[in-house]
Amino acid sequence: MSSAKDVKGPRARGPEAAPDGGADLKPPSGQDPEPPARDRGTDPEPPPPGGVLWSLSGDIRALLMLPAALTLQVAHPAVGAGVDEHSVFRTDPWGRGERSLRSLQLWVYGGAEAAEEGRRLRVLHRTIQGTDTRGRRYHALTPANYAWVHATGFPVYQHAARYLIRPMTPAQERALYAEWLQVGRVLGIHDRDMPQTIEEFWPYWKKMLAEEIEATAVVRELVDVGQPVPAPDRGPWPLRMVLRALWPVLLPPLARFRRFATIGLMPPDARAAVGLPWSAEQEKRLRRMCAVLRVVVPVLPERLRYLPRARAARAAHRTAALNG
Repeated sequence: MSSAKDVKGPRARGPEAAPDGGADLKPPSGQDPEPPARDRGTDPEPPPPGGVLWSLSGDIRALLMLPAALTLQVAHPAVGAGVDEHSVFRTDPWGRGERSLRSLQLWVYGGAEAAEEGRRLRVLHRTIQGTDTRGRRYHALTPANYAWVHATGFPVYQHAARYLIRPMTPAQERALYAEWLQVGRVLGIHDRDMPQTIEEFWPYWKKMLAEEIEATAVVRELVDVGQPVPAPDRGPWPLRMVLRALWPVLLPPLARFRRFATIGLMPPDARAAVGLPWSAEQEKRLRRMCAVLRVVVPVLPERLRYLPRARAARAAHRTAALNG
């Protein structure tokens, strides 16, 4: 998902451009996502403390999972076209990544802020529309498009956890899916637009891979090791200066690693649907790397193992439990 600064105004493209800049554009009639929960008197609950997502999405290893999910999102022609035309991922990749990570962490660890973030994202996406590569009109909040962006998280988490953490038991997979449905509600997606069980999800997943997913222009950019990326513009000034000086040397291996992790941690059936190559030797390298991470990360102190918002939420939850 994007944050408010990730999106540019709609491009003026003849009859498809809104005469006033698109400020009042709405999704196709009858396809508006669920109205903000606050207007109905209640907010959807985020995933519960102590659940599967509570442990998974704040772990630093989850950072390696995100590129696969993001790449799958933009493999949908409508989503890819929206990102291609409206996102600032090319001009501000570090800022976009930071804001996207903050948004995702709010869905899980934000408490009351989770629903507010869901409302903000719906407002953000109201003006994103156009025509995809298949000549079909799209709107970012059309349920089929918005739900796909959400849906990619579950299979990537489920698959990547096998490598980076441990295979989930059937009960853990069901818990993860139930919690991911809660995230969908936080984002304002109707239950009717999300498969409600794992048994319903996998046929939906296979149908999307067979009929919709493709190597869009944005997918090709995200896995292109030759794609120019500016040096990081976040962090302490001395570090930024060092990175800027060394960036011509650092970028090529980092780009190769990004491609390796993106393709390797993508579910194999999705990888095949997009047409991304993966060899037996690469699979061996991935398994070796993940075996090291499975040993090293669990013994790290919490301040190094978990992302800041996850760490703060976990500490607050422990304190509340002790005082309760």
